[in-house]
Amino acid sequence: MEILSINFWEGNLFSYVVLPLLIFFARISDVTVGTLRIVMVSKGQKLIAPLLGFFEVVIWLVTMSKIIQNIDNWVAYVAYGAGFATGNYIGLIIEEKLAVGIVQLQIITRKSADNLIAKLKASGYGITHHEAQGANEKVAVIYTIIKRNELKKVLEIMRTYNPKAFYSIEDVKSISKGVPGFVKPELRWRKGK
Repeated sequence: MEILSINFWEGNLFSYVVLPLLIFFARISDVTVGTLRIVMVSKGQKLIAPLLGFFEVVIWLVTMSKIIQNIDNWVAYVAYGAGFATGNYIGLIIEEKLAVGIVQLQIITRKSADNLIAKLKASGYGITHHEAQGANEKVAVIYTIIKRNELKKVLEIMRTYNPKAFYSIEDVKSISKGVPGFVKPELRWRKGK
């Protein structure tokens, strides 16, 4: 029984199937965690980012030690690269689903924005708006800062009241205390002077 066990760990099945699969899944894990860590750094999450960094590096070190131990195994290299690519993809999907942070939404509409403005206010969103001159006509410009996970709801309101409006979305790292009602209270985590 012991001989069979030794043969498995040193055999072709382990070297060219099991080990590459382990490397593939380990690489998916560390790159996914790394992608989330980068997102947390950009959002200013000072506690979560270092914790994710710790796990990312530990997984990477274990994976690299197996690559070095099996330096002549080309299948392990392919698994390493495939895991990296897959980890990036999965990390971005998870980041999108988590919808961490806040964004600034700017809406520019040619059509009258009065109904859209009223609906956004009635839905509890703080907005700032003004008239502006577009390339060929007057436009309304609306700004709002919202939690990223509420973006879909706000865009649906916009599409209902002004379906042809132009909009842009920017990530916001931090906000300061502003005019009451401008930002929902749960967004005010950093007070300005």
